[in-house]
Amino acid sequence: MDHTFVSALILLLLVLDPLGSLPVFIPIMRTVAPERRKRVAVREVSIAFCVLLAFMFLGDGFLRVMHLSERSLEVAGGVILLMVAIRMIFSHEGGVYGTPEGREPLIFPLAVPLLAGPSAMATVLLLASRQPDRMLQWVGALFTAMFVSGAVLLLCDRIRKLLGDSVVSALEKLMGLVLTAIAVEMILAGLKRYFVVG
Repeated sequence: MDHTFVSALILLLLVLDPLGSLPVFIPIMRTVAPERRKRVAVREVSIAFCVLLAFMFLGDGFLRVMHLSERSLEVAGGVILLMVAIRMIFSHEGGVYGTPEGREPLIFPLAVPLLAGPSAMATVLLLASRQPDRMLQWVGALFTAMFVSGAVLLLCDRIRKLLGDSVVSALEKLMGLVLTAIAVEMILAGLKRYFVVG
């Protein structure tokens, strides 16, 4: 299937899922000092954009050099996502990722794997490999999608105040259940492609 700029943007937004990631964004950003939150959000989104941009141009070659397949990327992403989902369901000291209070997230977990996760890497790799003559459009679509994700990340504290801590906590546990199912599906899909497709 050939993509346009709009369809690629919609695909990337669905994969990045900034609104669905709110229950993860909120507890992580809560550990950051209020005056630092904007800077941290911009930094993490910029890192994620650079990672995905690099993977868009170099991902296929990197996988070949490391003798890795998209299937292994899918299974590894599923395992990481499953661990995150379990921490979301069963409240863990220090938050979802065990980030100590007052310590800023750097690269992990906001930039990678939450924003620039295996599914996002696989998506940009797919766009670049299927239609390499339209790279400028894919870069534009990626930039726009990351801009939207950054805006959601910047507003997550206001959204928390609007909804309330109890609603956010309930959403976090509910999203944990959904993420568990998604993680298991990713693992099973990767294993199926490995054993059936070969």
